[in-house]
Amino acid sequence: MFSHGRFAKLLAVRIYEWVTTAQRRNTLTVFAMGSASSNHLGIPPGKGPNTVGCTDFMVDHTTQGSLFRLYYPCQETASTEKPDWIPSREYFNGLADFMKINRTLSEKIFNYLFGSFKIPAYLDAPFKPDGKYPVVIFSHGLGAFRTLYSAICVELASQGFIVASVEHRDESASATYYFRREGSEEASGGDALVKEWMYYRPLQRGESEFPLRNKQVKQRANECIMALDKLTQINSGVPVHNVLQTQFDWTALQNSMDLCKVAAMGHSFGGATVIESLNKEVKFKCGVALDAWMFPLEDEIFAQVKQPIFFINSEKFQWAGNISRMRKLDSAATKRKMITIRGTVHQSFPDFTFLTVNWIGKLMKLKGEVDPELAMDLCNRASLAFLQRHLGLDKNFNQWDRLIDGEDEHLIKGTNVITLQSAI
Repeated sequence: MFSHGRFAKLLAVRIYEWVTTAQRRNTLTVFAMGSASSNHLGIPPGKGPNTVGCTDFMVDHTTQGSLFRLYYPCQETASTEKPDWIPSREYFNGLADFMKINRTLSEKIFNYLFGSFKIPAYLDAPFKPDGKYPVVIFSHGLGAFRTLYSAICVELASQGFIVASVEHRDESASATYYFRREGSEEASGGDALVKEWMYYRPLQRGESEFPLRNKQVKQRANECIMALDKLTQINSGVPVHNVLQTQFDWTALQNSMDLCKVAAMGHSFGGATVIESLNKEVKFKCGVALDAWMFPLEDEIFAQVKQPIFFINSEKFQWAGNISRMRKLDSAATKRKMITIRGTVHQSFPDFTFLTVNWIGKLMKLKGEVDPELAMDLCNRASLAFLQRHLGLDKNFNQWDRLIDGEDEHLIKGTNVITLQSAI
């Protein structure tokens, strides 16, 4: 998800010096670093007609279970409670490990820069019944976790989708957690659960990367399918046990989902997860892959996937070999779509792009040259148009059909990367 190595460490040290200097002087916005006090920083709210709620769900407390954040249209509420963007300090530790930065150093930096940001959705707000909503299962990138793509998920929910953002337990998330039994089940009555953290697993010295990533992408796809299965049970009125015991009323979701209109969506490693999920589960009617990293996929999968796929790429991340693997999914029977957003980088899709001022964002490659909100609007609108087309939605998202074909001054039809194959 982030660039590694010496640069990140040096930058972290320098920011740490600025943070501690600012705190000594009681100047919380030294160099307009990007704390939440800046009026120009924050995750944009949804632009659709629905207010958005969110809640967390965990089925099975073990590593074999599923954890996801659900975004959904909610009723108007007097509540002002919005969840923290970073749910707990352990996620800061995970990001530090992923970036290869000292945890003590990074927790202070990350907490200063990002600790006060909120997700623009109401925590555990009452669900808004309004017919049957289509469903999207979202898969995060390498080193990310379930909350880092809230700008995309909130927008989809505001436009009338139920979105489950999965937090993967394949050791590709920077951090996630599960629960273990305290003592024997007989002694504890089966109720005593202790939280255990699972952090990102780096590639070991001498280890071949493909076997690890291929194993992970298959587990990731299974976790996306598990999330869909759990939503299917909830939709059918089957009683469910949420290990997290939130205040949200899950029974309100009964008969609320159109499970004939389900899509998979993801970024980077999550883009590969989309393709693996389509291959494993035909209930996914189409997929949207954001700057997909195709390396984890076996070659055999390309001829097997039948559903429509929409590749939305950044201008700076892709390379010829990766694009060529995307094109292996193209066929005479099913032609896939691809666009590239001008002036974007790989991190133009997660929320970090909205939460760092320009100089930090560009130094850490969290921002491109294009305005982040413009890039996100193009991504979201093109995705909505594609979803309407292939899920058969009765919406007005077809007003953005031209974006699917790259017809905008900020878009490139196909790719800016030169390959031996013709453009899609």
